[in-house]
Amino acid sequence: MIEAVQSGLPFAPWADPRTRRLPGTLPLEMADWLRVDEAYAAQMALRDALIATREAEVVAALPQAAEAVAELYDFTLARLPQGFVRARDSITRPDGVRVALDATRPLHTLGRLVQEDLCLMQETAPGQHGLTAAVLCFPAGWTLAEKLGRPLMRMHRPVASYTEDIGRRVQRLMEGVRVEAPLWRANAHHSRAPLFNPQAEDAAKDTVAQGEMPFIRSERQCLIRLPQSRAVLFSIHTYLVRIADLTPAQAAALAEHPIHRAL
Repeated sequence: MIEAVQSGLPFAPWADPRTRRLPGTLPLEMADWLRVDEAYAAQMALRDALIATREAEVVAALPQAAEAVAELYDFTLARLPQGFVRARDSITRPDGVRVALDATRPLHTLGRLVQEDLCLMQETAPGQHGLTAAVLCFPAGWTLAEKLGRPLMRMHRPVASYTEDIGRRVQRLMEGVRVEAPLWRANAHHSRAPLFNPQAEDAAKDTVAQGEMPFIRSERQCLIRLPQSRAVLFSIHTYLVRIADLTPAQAAALAEHPIHRAL
């Protein structure tokens, strides 16, 4: 069963020449960082369930990320968009669900408030960034356990398109993100999978006919430098949209610029 499907795709990366070529970054307005869309209630219900029942698969942090995680907690709470109502010890979400504020479980708390998955990237060796903490409820064919603590190049195994050249460019991007100049990008692929789609790196990758993948899965990815810890926040807002719900212009661009397929 496919859950939490959006009614449309607000941005089609294949239709914009600025975002067709990796890494395809654009300036981010912080007022537009966190989004609440029509799938919010359904996605948050799924996130609540995953954090409650599969915590070890969706929340993790290395000890060295403690300072950055604490900063992320305050940083995110201070930037919740309209629709969130804060009391002294709780926040009521736009869907009416009350979430207790717990600074001792910052990733769990944030994961139950925002649609975005939140990943922290930090320098783990000279000239090398790696994943040190995350609340990741909607992995697109990867697992948090296999990527935590890994450098960027190793994290993207076995993605064939993530070449050494792309790896160097992304590393330079991580190093160059400035506090005052956050960035965003988007990807997209054909999909038939649910939002929570963890797959081990060595898992067999099935192939299915194009007609069996009636959805476009697109991630709006933001890169934000946290001012105190200097960690790079990599946030992911996931859209799952039926191909039939693309606009005529998006569908025409998709025919002209095909995107890759993934489960």
